[in-house]
Amino acid sequence: MEVIHKIGRRKTAVARVYLSEGKGDITVNKKSLEEYFTTAPLQYKVKQPFTLTETVDTYDVKVNVYGGGITGQAEAIRLALSRAMCEINEENRTVLKPEGLLTRDPRMVERKKFGQKKARKKFQFSKR
Repeated sequence: MEVIHKIGRRKTAVARVYLSEGKGDITVNKKSLEEYFTTAPLQYKVKQPFTLTETVDTYDVKVNVYGGGITGQAEAIRLALSRAMCEINEENRTVLKPEGLLTRDPRMVERKKFGQKKARKKFQFSKR
């Protein structure tokens, strides 16, 4: 099996995932998964595609991720891994699709408008 390359995005985070056969090592920006994502929910999000497809310790993953915060980065990695799992075996699609792991989350930060404090918040109004 050659190296599979996939891209995942979430908000402003972009994750490039390189998947190859191995013993389950996940490296994110040249750090281990536990070192980069310190909390358990974020580690769970990254490992979710492997858990659902029951391929936990069968692939080595190398990830380059930039932009956004750690939650957006974790979800970007999850999308890229889900796409890679579908390329490996098309039957994985039937497992991942109902969980919503193959859907790119389109929600982005709304832009700030001029004459306003933020995107929707206005400056304080004074009647007198």
